[in-house]
Amino acid sequence: MKKFFKILLWVVAGIIVLGTFFFLYKNSQKQAEVYEIVYPSTQNIERTTVLTGKIEPRDEIDIKPQISGIISEIKVEAGDHVNFGDVIAKIKVIPEEAQLSSAKSRVSVAEISLAEAKQTFERTRQLYEKRYESREKFETDQAALRRAQEELEQARDQLNIVREGVSAANAQGSNTLVRSTVTGIVLEVPVKVGSSVIQANTFNDGTTIAKVADMNDLIFRGKVDETEVDLLKEGMSVDISVGAIAGSSYPAVIEKIAPMATDDNGTNTFEVKASLSPEESVHLRAGYSANANIVLEKADNVLAVSESVVEYEGDKSYVYVLTDSVPAQKFVKREFKTGLSDGIVVEVKSGDINLKTPLRGNIVENK
Repeated sequence: MKKFFKILLWVVAGIIVLGTFFFLYKNSQKQAEVYEIVYPSTQNIERTTVLTGKIEPRDEIDIKPQISGIISEIKVEAGDHVNFGDVIAKIKVIPEEAQLSSAKSRVSVAEISLAEAKQTFERTRQLYEKRYESREKFETDQAALRRAQEELEQARDQLNIVREGVSAANAQGSNTLVRSTVTGIVLEVPVKVGSSVIQANTFNDGTTIAKVADMNDLIFRGKVDETEVDLLKEGMSVDISVGAIAGSSYPAVIEKIAPMATDDNGTNTFEVKASLSPEESVHLRAGYSANANIVLEKADNVLAVSESVVEYEGDKSYVYVLTDSVPAQKFVKREFKTGLSDGIVVEVKSGDINLKTPLRGNIVENK
């Protein structure tokens, strides 16, 4: 009985050892891979790019004063509509001492000249009436008196301009009244009542009183990388999406591409301007961040395969075509020429591939 159990124990041990060797052997064998079979299809392929930028008025005008001084009144605020010539602000002039002194001196000299001209004319008039003086002398002294009167009026007007910034002859056109030079919407008023302002001159750009723009004439201003700029043309249609407006889509047309690149953090980019129609502009505001979607290339109804089934070696492209599936899948490597790609599918330009060609896709399972 003991001998029987001993033999049985050896048999069981042998079975376990053989089973272990068989299991290890099976695991060491290469498992057959089963691939998904995919087929080419007819596709419309588009290569697109996205430009980042913002919405801007075509012309944004800075309204600057024609005289230096202090803002005494502001008549508009951001969002107001103004017409050409509307008064935007008023300026109180702070005269320079040198100019004020010169203007006062000119008035004093003009008063002295007028008093002298009056005396001379009065003496000539009395002599002329008694026929002791010629008519020519009378008319000459009379003209001199008129010139002296005119000179005094001009001197006083100049003094008023220096002191108040207002001409008596043209109070409505005074430099103290800052007027809009265009018709549009006030975008910004960067000054306040009491702020000092400087007129534009050779050495200074002057203080901006307000920014005015025509909000019915907006453009998209963005940048394109140098690798894609040659694919863009003036007159191409673009689709503008505004981040602040969910689902927005505004048609626009490229009207200008910069001829020279700018360095954008080490990358050469070119500025692109696209115009929006007046009908679309009414929904937008200046400064909106936006993206422009542009179709660079397009191919309709072309034979295409998934990018995932294509292998690239240098400048050559290959797919694996199914030749047999029994007892296991067999594939042959086949070269073809690619065309347009959108990153998901690629056009088959040429090669022995058609709609019924079975191609190797992703691995489904291992057997």
